[in-house]
Amino acid sequence: MRKIATLAVTALLALPVTGMAAPAPKVGIRSTAQLPTPLPYPYDEKADANAEVAAAAKRAKAAHKLLLIDLGGNWCPDCRILAGVMRLPEVRAFVDQHYEVVTVDVGRFDRNLEVPERYGVSDLEGVPALLIVDEGGQLRNRKELINVTDDRHKRPQQMVDWLAKWTR
Repeated sequence: MRKIATLAVTALLALPVTGMAAPAPKVGIRSTAQLPTPLPYPYDEKADANAEVAAAAKRAKAAHKLLLIDLGGNWCPDCRILAGVMRLPEVRAFVDQHYEVVTVDVGRFDRNLEVPERYGVSDLEGVPALLIVDEGGQLRNRKELINVTDDRHKRPQQMVDWLAKWTR
């Protein structure tokens, strides 16, 4: 009887668990001050944001990934810090596995605002603001859009843990 119970538990543990977040990778630096410099300027001010978001959404759906829309501006230190953390090799590998990322320049809240509006976000409170969109086009993190806005005061691991909690 004990052997049967052990086999049953082993079989259950082998099943894929849906709805659980993927474990975040361990970040090799403890502080944003350790990021490679200069920090990136991730937002293309001349890009056609609508076309880029549409193309990224199509790639995300085909690859069964989440769409991560990074709204911000190159003037924003927290946006550049987030971009620096996301470019760390261990973070980039994790993000590439779970997300299709597109950056959208919102200027000083005066450009490309139709992108967040498409997902029901009509007033950005700060940047960076990350929209996590599922395969069905639904925004998953409506209540936590700007949880990353004060990134210069967070540890890189905190940022990656936040990204990981939306994965499945």
